[in-house]
Amino acid sequence: MANSMGPDFITLQVRDLEASRRFYNEVIGLQTAPEVRQNAVAFATKPIGFAIRKAQVELDAIARSGYGIILWFHTQDAAALLKLLKERSVPIAQDLADGPFGKMFTFRDPDGYLITMHDGG
Repeated sequence: MANSMGPDFITLQVRDLEASRRFYNEVIGLQTAPEVRQNAVAFATKPIGFAIRKAQVELDAIARSGYGIILWFHTQDAAALLKLLKERSVPIAQDLADGPFGKMFTFRDPDGYLITMHDGG
């Protein structure tokens, strides 16, 4: 039997590709990957690849994007990133707390996806 190895690449569908690219690049600090794709932007993330792409579905027809799914990203300093996001009026869904992987908090990206940042393990 063929077994799954687990997540290998994650892509979020977004309303405004350029606005989301700027958000993940300039606010969150992800570096864009050198590869160029039509209607998509990949970021240089490890160990799992991450990208955004122009939505192929009508996101405005959905009450909340990604409802039930929370993506976890690693950061070097959760408290410093949280401070920056608050200064830029990014919606914070859960404030800084101790979690299973160090300090953590959760925010909503421009399309409403929940992203949890942590600075441990």
